[in-house]
Amino acid sequence: MPSRRPSRKRPWGAEPAPLDLDRALGGARRESGADGEWQVRTVRGGSKSYLCPGCNQEIPPGTGHVVAWQEDSFFGAETALDHRRHWHTSCWQARGRRRPR
Repeated sequence: MPSRRPSRKRPWGAEPAPLDLDRALGGARRESGADGEWQVRTVRGGSKSYLCPGCNQEIPPGTGHVVAWQEDSFFGAETALDHRRHWHTSCWQARGRRRPR
């Protein structure tokens, strides 16, 4: 038999909190740009350091960043996934305004 105690998390009759799709999908999303279709995933941080292709500087371990790979790769999805890159979030957002390196 369920408890008759009201919930402390959400009062009875109150609207539920809106669903955060970014969090529900694990930070995965699809983005379109002048450079093609991309699969993008937000990462909290890992135990390795990575080199950002946007600024050619290191992303230190434990730093949140973006992992992106081109969805419309000429050689297929598996090759595109092998060529994924780790970007600083700000570098990823500014990639359309920067000159290629």
